[in-house]
Amino acid sequence: MHWLADLLAAIGVVLNGLPQGIMAMTLGFAVFPTAFSFGLAALVNGVAGSVAPISFQAESLALTGHLGKDLRERTSIIFLGAGIMLIIGLTGSLTKIVALLGNQIMAGMMAGVGIMLAKIALQMSREQPHFGWLSIGLAAATYLVTKNLVWTIAVSVIGTSLYAVLGERYHVTLPAHVTARRFQFVKPRFNLKILRGALSLACLNIGANISYGLITGQMTGQKPNPVDLNLLTSTQALADFGTSLLGGAPVETIISATASAPEPVFAGVLMMIIMAVILLLGWLPKIGQYVPSTSIAGFLFILGAVVTFPENAATALQGSFGPVAALTLVVTALIDPFTGLLTGALLKFGLPLLGLGL
Repeated sequence: MHWLADLLAAIGVVLNGLPQGIMAMTLGFAVFPTAFSFGLAALVNGVAGSVAPISFQAESLALTGHLGKDLRERTSIIFLGAGIMLIIGLTGSLTKIVALLGNQIMAGMMAGVGIMLAKIALQMSREQPHFGWLSIGLAAATYLVTKNLVWTIAVSVIGTSLYAVLGERYHVTLPAHVTARRFQFVKPRFNLKILRGALSLACLNIGANISYGLITGQMTGQKPNPVDLNLLTSTQALADFGTSLLGGAPVETIISATASAPEPVFAGVLMMIIMAVILLLGWLPKIGQYVPSTSIAGFLFILGAVVTFPENAATALQGSFGPVAALTLVVTALIDPFTGLLTGALLKFGLPLLGLGL
């Protein structure tokens, strides 16, 4: 009966990813070309035996939506960020960067991202208060009872959507380029804003690939080695590199319950194949017409304020580099991950050269 457990784990992760896929559509990303990102990752994981799948990730979507004002800027940020991550993955630099900066500074950056997510959730709720505050209330109540993110996102998104459809008669027509089952080339744009956005997205992915990749690997009972993490980084970058040119959404590393399945590689591949089929058949846009984008606000708030921030902040503030990590956290939360990480690096290596310390 291993296959049934694998199937249930795959379906659970698919259900967790669908609301974030809807979030991607509200940001203007096309879902049809994104299917090929899932297909590529499924092929690579199946051949290489990797247990860490990729999917829609709330953090990268929220950050990209925050940094880019329209689809062209957002896809340009993803395209350039994917190029940076591809170089990091192919050269095996991921673990070296983390070792150079240290776990405290990386954790400070991730804690700052947690605050950013909470701020974005609150901003969304102010724009659509009927849906946003309901989503946050449902998410908070569900997480307090279950301590489970899958239940949190399911209850808050479904509950808010039911209220929207039944109580507010909610229905939205998505843009044609989002729902079209065809390819449309989006020419990348390059400027300083996009470069900073790409560097910020790359910084977020460095932290996420290390933390989420290790957590997913540990769920199988064994810790991934650097080769696994570099393969994960390269696969994610290649997937984003191609789909961004067609207006598709970014797909990144996630903490995946498929790793706890009896056959974690098969379960992960199955999850990505199911997600690709859903996108290719155009089912996600049909669902998205009845799901307010603000329904994800509750999950973003819990993910940022309750899950991401406390654990990473605790790691960041322990040890001799606590003050540097704290400044990294604050700058990330106020500006962006790249500026936060750059601040931490400059302080860590610059202050000793000046004979100063914190």
